[in-house]
Amino acid sequence: MKGFVIAGVASGVGKTTVAIGVMAALRRRRLKVQPFKVGPDYIDPTYHRAACGVPSRNLDSWMLPYPHLRELFWQAARNSQVVVVEGVMGLYDGASPEGEEGSTAQIAKQLGLPVVLVVDVRSVARSVAATVLGFVKFDPRVRIVGVVLNGVASERHLEYCRQPIEEVAGVPVLGYLPRRPDLQLPQRHLGLVPEVEGPVAPDFFDRLAAQVEQTIQLDLLLRLTDISLGPEPPRFLFPGKAAPKGAVIAVALDEAFSFYYEDALDLLRAWGAEIAPVSPLRDSSLPKECGALYLGGGYPELYAAQLASNLPFIDALRNAAASGLPIYAECGGLMYLGKEIVDPQGIRYPMVGLIPVRTTMEGARLHLGYRHVKALVAGPILGRGDEARGHEFHYSRSEALEQVTPLYQVLGRGHWQEGFQVGNVWASYIHLHFGYSPRMAPRFVSWAAAHSSPRTASSGVRPASCFDIP
Repeated sequence: MKGFVIAGVASGVGKTTVAIGVMAALRRRRLKVQPFKVGPDYIDPTYHRAACGVPSRNLDSWMLPYPHLRELFWQAARNSQVVVVEGVMGLYDGASPEGEEGSTAQIAKQLGLPVVLVVDVRSVARSVAATVLGFVKFDPRVRIVGVVLNGVASERHLEYCRQPIEEVAGVPVLGYLPRRPDLQLPQRHLGLVPEVEGPVAPDFFDRLAAQVEQTIQLDLLLRLTDISLGPEPPRFLFPGKAAPKGAVIAVALDEAFSFYYEDALDLLRAWGAEIAPVSPLRDSSLPKECGALYLGGGYPELYAAQLASNLPFIDALRNAAASGLPIYAECGGLMYLGKEIVDPQGIRYPMVGLIPVRTTMEGARLHLGYRHVKALVAGPILGRGDEARGHEFHYSRSEALEQVTPLYQVLGRGHWQEGFQVGNVWASYIHLHFGYSPRMAPRFVSWAAAHSSPRTASSGVRPASCFDIP
């Protein structure tokens, strides 16, 4: 098997463009490529999926204990021919300056993957060798097998960079991408525009793959990146055999809601859930026999008018909540379940109103970082007192319009309360990864089974009370 990490010396050097270009070019060779993304990013994986034709998975060594991360990686990679992992930020950047936890370098070492380093050379020539040499020497346990240069202006510029890198740093230059504005990915305030919104031309991936085939030595890259997955690791998260179908979990999936970890959905399916996609933008009702609703993150503020105008779905959601349907929401889902969203121009859009919260984009600032939480109330994901690790990433702020039961105590520096619980609705800005604990996915399926129709709930999935912590 072949496998490697495509890492950058920093954010913004073009590693996503290089990664999806390499993925698309390898797929054109009819190779089965399994993409991964280091860190909690939801957006880059949408481009991976478009390039490879299969879902991308997240690898996060801060949110996931190593045995769980190894299990998820093995399960996803085992049937592929090439594993391509896109890094996060710079190669050695992690959750804190004190160590490597959460970094691309740590993932590469934990999984035994060689690294291809992407360097932007738009304003540099021979000096780039010093940068590459520093990355090679910084941690000798990280095996950097090659370099890809981005932003090359000419053949002469390429040679001014390539020769010193290979002579001084001792690492081959595998190729480059030229300065082509038509291959730049569209961005906005939280990074790239998700591919599900259709921001690139239909032939973008073909053009990018053709450029990679022309200027990156794919054959040499593959020769340098042999890996071994090894034997199947112990199972901590997946059941020994797939559980019988016992519940239907509706998952909001459209342009406004697309932030989900693919592994989380895999785990729900493995424990007996049928995932039923639903669009708050276009659908008029929830799926039949739905036992729970999962409203993930996304950009509801960009679709606020359309969401507000879909009154049949809002009514269906209110009726479902009134009947006791468990509703779990993260970030964008929280915004949608609140009273209203106020856009940057001050225009107010009424939302579902299941939690007394107003979300505003006025005067908003970026909230970003890992979060370690303790549940203050029992819910479909965590029992009271359970802990989990997650990530917060949004450019809005929510104001409680009346006193509401908080969902989490955020542990660590600051110790603040976060999230809202109103009846059978649990909503928070924090995205959790269900791979953190073996209890999270089966608990969610159990709650959904307990609230499904009698026919669905009778398939043998344990009732929610088996997982409750008083």
